[in-house]
This record gives sequence, structure tokens and C-alpha cells, in this order.
Amino acid sequence: MLAQKDVELDIVCVGNGWDPVDLPAGVRPVFLPENLGACGGRNAGAAAVTGDVLFFFDDDAWLTDPDFVSRAICAFDNWPALGILQPRVHDPLSESDATRWIPRVRKGDPYESSAAFSVWEGALLVRRSTFDAAGGFGDELFYYHEGIELAWRCWDSGDVAWYAGNLEAHHPAAAPTRHDMFYRMHGRNRVWVARRNLPTPLIPVYVGTWTALHLIKSRRDRAGLRPWFDGWKEGWRNDPGPRRPISWRTAGRMALRGRPPVI
Repeated sequence: MLAQKDVELDIVCVGNGWDPVDLPAGVRPVFLPENLGACGGRNAGAAAVTGDVLFFFDDDAWLTDPDFVSRAICAFDNWPALGILQPRVHDPLSESDATRWIPRVRKGDPYESSAAFSVWEGALLVRRSTFDAAGGFGDELFYYHEGIELAWRCWDSGDVAWYAGNLEAHHPAAAPTRHDMFYRMHGRNRVWVARRNLPTPLIPVYVGTWTALHLIKSRRDRAGLRPWFDGWKEGWRNDPGPRRPISWRTAGRMALRGRPPVI
């Protein structure tokens, strides 16, 4: 971040359950005594900085283009309706563009830009007014699928979430299953995102679709089914937090853009 050019930066490093020390000049610490998860940590960082555009940048992501941020800011300046900008994600170590980070049904060319209805949070730019209107990241989610909720709420506020294939950020193309809690959080938060954000008739359709897709995908990974369904059941039994359903008009806008909120 410190290598970025032609942009004014206000940088904090969030210590999620640890105290950031020995930081370089120009970077301020935000110490959280306990781990609040990716969502709570990002919210704490956003509250500690100034600026009209927020850039959430995970500790395992990196940039090689010193003009990355200034180019992204130009996109916000030139497009007032732009609320969220997600770059293309590339792993230069494996020369891989992981398709799971291309936020559309038909992945196609990773360099092709398009509307986004879920976003990767590892290197994500969000207009502050859009972020505030969305209520930030859902603290209750802790980790995983928070980018779906943020994108839906962006569209519901009247703004646009966009995947920019011409902007490149780097991240290892490691499987998300490297995290022990992946399956449980994946299953629980898939249900919670629906319960928190969708009109009531769409909740069982969305969850049912993703349950079927997960069963199909799990034919090669049967070991993850039990923890995934443990999380799935937890999603129905436990309180997901505040409910803010998107409007039917927003659901229609999403459908017209090729991503109805049932998949």
C-alpha cells in the first residue's frame, strides 16, 4: 500500500486479537482484544480511517501495480453510481486466475469486466456512502459469504457492484478448505445470508438451490458433508442477526443482469 502513487492514503493495520507493533511509518494500528472475525475486523478498520473510498486489503493479498489504487479511484470518480469495485484475482506463483473469484454464473474470460452480485473481500474497494448504507459487513457472519450480503445491499441502495477485469490483485490460489472451520461457516452463512437479506418467498429457493449444488460438488469431497450440514442446521436454528430484505425491485434488477437472487 505504501508503494501506491498519486493517491492520498490513510492506512491502518487491524490486529484481530493481536496487537500490531513495529509498523512502518504511515501505518496506524487498530488493536482488537479479541478476534471479531473478518467482518468485525474490517468494520473496525473502516471506522478508524477517513476518505470517500475504503480499500479492504487482506494480509495474504498483494499488489504489484503502484497505480492500482489511483486507477480504481478514477473509476469511482468517473462513475457516480459505482458502489463496489472488485479486481481480477491472479496467483503469479501458479499462473492461475481462480474462477471462484469471478463473480458471475458463466465465468468466461477473467479479463472481461461485468456486474457483480457477490464479491471477493480480499482486495475490495467500496464507496464509503455505499458501505454505510449497507450497514458495513455483517458482524454476525464472522467469516465467509459476507461479500454476497454486501453486494446485494449495494444493489439495493441503487448503486452498482462491478468486477473489473482490467485491475489485477494477487492472492494465493489455495483452496478455502485449508481453514478448519470452512465447511461449517460455508453451510451456516449460506442460510444466514438468505434469512438476513432475501424476501421471504425466495429464502427456501435460494438455500435449496445451493444445497443441491453443494451435494453435486461434494461427490469428490464427501468428508466435508457432515460439517457443512452441521453449519446448515445451525443456520436455521440460530439467530442470524438483523434482517434487512432487499426489495423485489432489486431482485428484478439482479435477474435482468443475469443473476437472480436464487443462485
